[in-house]
Amino acid sequence: MRRFLTVCGFILLSTVLLFGSGLTVDAAEETIKHGIYIGPVEVGGMTATEAEAAVEEYVEGLSQKTITLEAANEGMVQVTAEDLGITWANKEIIEEAGQMGQQGNVIVRYKMMKDLQHDNVRYDLEFAFDVNAINTILTEQCVGFDSDAVDTGLAREEGTFVVHEGQIGYHLDVEHSIDVVNDYLTEEWDYGDTAIQLVIEEELPKGSAQELAQVQDVLGSFTTSFSSSGKARSANVTNGCNLINGITLYPGEEFSTLEAITPFTEANGYYMAASYLNGKVVDSLGGGICQVSTTLYNAVLLAELDVTQRYNHSMIVAYVDPSADAAIAESAGKDFKFVNNTDAPIYIEGIIKNKKITVNIYGKETRDNKREVIYESEIISRTPPGQDVIYVDAGRPIGYIVKESAHVGYKARLWKVVKENGEVVERTQVNSSTYKMTPRYATVGVSTADPNAYNEIMAAIGTSNIDHVQNVIAILTAPPAPAQ
Repeated sequence: MRRFLTVCGFILLSTVLLFGSGLTVDAAEETIKHGIYIGPVEVGGMTATEAEAAVEEYVEGLSQKTITLEAANEGMVQVTAEDLGITWANKEIIEEAGQMGQQGNVIVRYKMMKDLQHDNVRYDLEFAFDVNAINTILTEQCVGFDSDAVDTGLAREEGTFVVHEGQIGYHLDVEHSIDVVNDYLTEEWDYGDTAIQLVIEEELPKGSAQELAQVQDVLGSFTTSFSSSGKARSANVTNGCNLINGITLYPGEEFSTLEAITPFTEANGYYMAASYLNGKVVDSLGGGICQVSTTLYNAVLLAELDVTQRYNHSMIVAYVDPSADAAIAESAGKDFKFVNNTDAPIYIEGIIKNKKITVNIYGKETRDNKREVIYESEIISRTPPGQDVIYVDAGRPIGYIVKESAHVGYKARLWKVVKENGEVVERTQVNSSTYKMTPRYATVGVSTADPNAYNEIMAAIGTSNIDHVQNVIAILTAPPAPAQ
C-alpha cells in the first residue's frame, strides 16, 4: 500500500510539473517561467521569440533618452542614446532565461518553480555603444566650447606699461571623454535622461603681473624710412608694423614674423605693391612688408636676442646697409625668427611716424652700461649691372615704355662689434649675404602705321641701350613743327 501511494505521489507531482507549470509536451511551444525578468522587462509566460521582441521594444524606447554631454565653459550638447549608437549587447540571455526551470530532473525543476513563486529572477540587460559615433559628436560638437588660454600680457598706453590679466583655457580631452561616456552608459546608467561630465583639461596662462613688471628698459631700437614709398607700399608697412606691435614674448619663446603678419590678403589689411621675386620687381599683396621684418631684425640684433632664422633679399634694398636686411616670403618659406634668450619677458613696440617705422624691444636690462654694441656692414665684392635688356610689346604704340632699375650685385657680411669703455673687445661675424646683379629692364611699344617709324624704333632697340631708345621715342612722338 505504501509503495502504491509513493508511485501515485510521483505521478501527481510529475503531472503538476508538466501541466500546472504551463509547459506543454511540445518543446516548440515552451514559454519562459513566470517571475523571470531581463532588465526591467518581465518575460515570464513568453516564448523566446516574444521575449526578444519585448526587450528590443524596450531598447528602442531607451534610444530616445536624452544624454546631456557637459563640455568646457559650461557648454551643453544634448544627444540621444540612438545618436551614440546604442545596441542590445547580450541577446544570448534570452536562451539562458528560457532554460531556467526546464533543465535537470523533475525534483530540480519543481524546486526552481517553487522558488520563482517567492522570488523573481532578474537578468542584467547589457548595452553597447558606438565609439566612433561618440568620437564624432565630441569632436564636431563638444570641442566647439573649448577656449585657449590668454597669457598675461602688456600694453603700452601713453608711454606707460599696463598689465592685462590672463585667462585660463579649457580643452576637451576627447580620448578620455570617450571612455567616460562609454563606461558610464554601460555600467552606471539607470536608463533615464542623464548628464555626463566630460573630461576637461585646464590650460594655465603664462606670466604674472609681477613677472611683467620687469619689462621697463629699451634693449634695442631701430628706425628705417619709407619716405619714397607710394600709398600702397606705405600702407603695407604700416599694417605689418601694427600687427607686430604689442606682442609679449616670455623667456625661451620663439617669435615668427610670418606667423604674426600673415596672411597676405586684402582682408588682413594688405595692398598690391612692388616686391622682389626671382631677381625681378613684381607687384604682390603685401609688397614692402620686408621693411618691417628688417627693422625688427636690427632692433633684435641690438637687443642681443638669439636669431634663429634670417634670409637676405635676392637684390639689394635701399633702406639698410648690405647684410643688415631680413627678407620674408611666404611662398618660399623665408621667415625671420628669434628667441627671447633673456630671463625676463620682452615686449615688441612698433611705431609709424612721418613715414618712418621704429621698432623698440623692451625688457629687463642686465648688460653693463659700459658695454656698447654696434653692427658694421662689410662689402666683399661688387658686380656692376650688365647690358640693358629690352622687351618688345607689339600690342603697344610707340611711346609706351616701362622701365625697371638696375641693381648692383653684392657680396657682404655683417659684423657685431662690442666695445667696453670705448675699446673694441669683441668682433664677431653675424651673417653673410649675396645679392643678385640685375640689368635695367624695359618693355617698349612698337605698334605704328608708319613703317619708317617702326624701323627707327626697332633699330634703337637693337642697340640694347634704354637711354638711346628713350631719345628715339621722344623724337618719334614729338608734335610736328608749326608751319612757317
